[in-house]
Amino acid sequence: MEFQPYIPGLKPADPGPLSRFLPALEEGVVSAWLGGLNQTGSWLLDPFGFSPRLVLEAARSGYRVLVTANNPITRFLLEMSAKPPPQSEFTAALADLGAVKKGGERLEIHLQSLYRTTCEKCEEQIQAQAFLWRKGADAPYAKIYECPHCGDAGERPAREEDEERAKKIAETDVLHRSRAFEKVVSLHDEDRIYAEEAISHYLPRPLYALTTVINRLEHLSLTSERKRALTALILAACDAGNTLWAHPAERPRPKQLSAPSQFREHNVWMALERGLTLWSETGAPIVCEAWPQKIPESGGVLIYEGRLKNLAQTVKKEIPIAAVIGCAPRPNQAFWTLSALWAGWLWGQEAVEPYKTALRRRRYDWAWNATALHAAFNRLRELIPDGAPFFALLPEPEPAYLTSVFTAADAAGFSLQSAALRTEHDPAQALWKNAQPVKTSAGANETFLRAAIYDYLAERGEPAVYLHIHAAGLAALTQTISLKPPQAEFDEALRKTNSLFDAALKGDGRFIHYSSGESVDSGMWGLPFGGESLSDRVEMAIVNYLQKNPQALYLEVEADLNPRFPGLLTPSKGLIYAVLNSYAEKEAGVWRLRAEDAASARREELKTMYALIEAIGSRLGYVTRREDKILRWEENGIPARTFYVLASALLTRALRNSAPNTVIVIPGGRAALAAYKQERDPSLAAQMKKHRLVKYRLLRSLPDLPILTRETFEDQIARDPVEKSDGQMMMF
Repeated sequence: MEFQPYIPGLKPADPGPLSRFLPALEEGVVSAWLGGLNQTGSWLLDPFGFSPRLVLEAARSGYRVLVTANNPITRFLLEMSAKPPPQSEFTAALADLGAVKKGGERLEIHLQSLYRTTCEKCEEQIQAQAFLWRKGADAPYAKIYECPHCGDAGERPAREEDEERAKKIAETDVLHRSRAFEKVVSLHDEDRIYAEEAISHYLPRPLYALTTVINRLEHLSLTSERKRALTALILAACDAGNTLWAHPAERPRPKQLSAPSQFREHNVWMALERGLTLWSETGAPIVCEAWPQKIPESGGVLIYEGRLKNLAQTVKKEIPIAAVIGCAPRPNQAFWTLSALWAGWLWGQEAVEPYKTALRRRRYDWAWNATALHAAFNRLRELIPDGAPFFALLPEPEPAYLTSVFTAADAAGFSLQSAALRTEHDPAQALWKNAQPVKTSAGANETFLRAAIYDYLAERGEPAVYLHIHAAGLAALTQTISLKPPQAEFDEALRKTNSLFDAALKGDGRFIHYSSGESVDSGMWGLPFGGESLSDRVEMAIVNYLQKNPQALYLEVEADLNPRFPGLLTPSKGLIYAVLNSYAEKEAGVWRLRAEDAASARREELKTMYALIEAIGSRLGYVTRREDKILRWEENGIPARTFYVLASALLTRALRNSAPNTVIVIPGGRAALAAYKQERDPSLAAQMKKHRLVKYRLLRSLPDLPILTRETFEDQIARDPVEKSDGQMMMF
């Protein structure tokens, strides 16, 4: 397998509506891959319809994209993003809704009154942005507001009036909850119990507000565009109104329909107002039609409203698919259940019917995920030509997820061509071809897997987290064995693969486990020795690039690096920025190598530092001797202190050539980078404990000391420790 470079992208300026449930993808990744495909105007197939952003990016790159979208909510998101109503329609839609009468007052005033509270500072009546609840309580314990009168803002304790208002609204909750049920399922439907459970994740106040708004949506006389706009605003409010908003935000991307111990109850009217900016679409509109309509060769989206298995065989004849793109789904019981609920509220029971299984299912394990993906991969093979590529993004990668996807694809007859991974926070990238994998041997065991893991760690030159170890092993196994034997069930196949990794890692003394736990997926794994570390090689590559390109953008640096370190060696943004901050200055988005870090300047400084160390040694009565980069202070022919001077932070190189207790001397500008490397590499940190790391500036200050003795020298070099790197560390 030839690992391809990881394709970087840019974080979107606005994550968009329902972003906490949708894949967190960078912009530009799919379009960059399609640029290599170079078949503009051709047909692409997205078999999952999981990411509207991915589909639109492909269409805007000049491709025609056929999407299967079984989830009515993601289908609506795709349609809205492709052909958004003008911003004026959103504003007018909300104004129309707010002007409707509720009793004797405007609906806007009525809904705002539900969240009325008192400012703790000026005692004025204001709206709370949110109330805070503890799970199982019958009243909120706190509120969040920003007073427009006095400016007081933040979290404040709830008053008795806040508690009483919440309890008063709850008195009519049964009626509103019953109406909410009936929009999703009929009274005697066997799935009513599941709808009731889903709706239980709405408190009485937001449920009342939402049902009131949805009822007005059905009776308002609006144009089709304005109704789409208002529906979009209400959908965002439906998400804001549930109890899955942890406080503090411990679970920003919920997977299970389970209320946290403390959560926010958002102001529904304010959620509708926030939707005015949430739904703003900056990209150009895209042609978007429902199957079997036609779209132009210049690009667009064709939506098949159903499952992949229901696509007619004639699609292969009528629509020649050049490639498959997609974001491989991972289990999300929360979003799938809520999607069925919201579809019923917004479009009625008929919209829920094709997706009703999402209400019933409560447990999605990885074997279920692999089974579902395998069915999709099997259908894909029927719809696309032999040899067609499939570029997939795997968001929020974790070992079980990768095993599930790779096993499903392998069992369906797709051949893995490449896998690339940056960090656990970035989507993994995989490339398959519709071609039966050619296995290199009849079978493989833990010995084979050990060899694959060993080779990866040796190439990396430093420890790796288990996610990278697992990805390297999976990629190797797909080339050698079938991850799922024909007679095995998926749960059995996944267990066997996991057991194989467990045995391979635990049964080999060459692997060092840097972890406080015994589980193989905890901590990091490394080898007892290695060559040049990945972080050192990345540092050298960046410096060389900056020397050749005095003014460089971050994206240019990254574009140069990733082909040099492809696949599972992709350097993280954290490491790249750590090196850039150490060697360069940023001005107006451009990185420039510091004058003192030019190669000629550093060579001169190295000479100066060696001369200074020799002078200090002579002053302390030592005989100095230098061999290449190592300088020793000797007494009676016996080394008393050894120095290794660097202009860089290439610590593994220094350690490889140094005896214990060596003083490694680095420029002050390398201190944060050296600390960062030790934070991310437990092996390096352990080795550095046997040495002393000292900055140039400290040695420069020693000649000025009135009294410098051998004892005071030791005291001085211990007083200037290398500080930790600033900011939150990004692994790898």
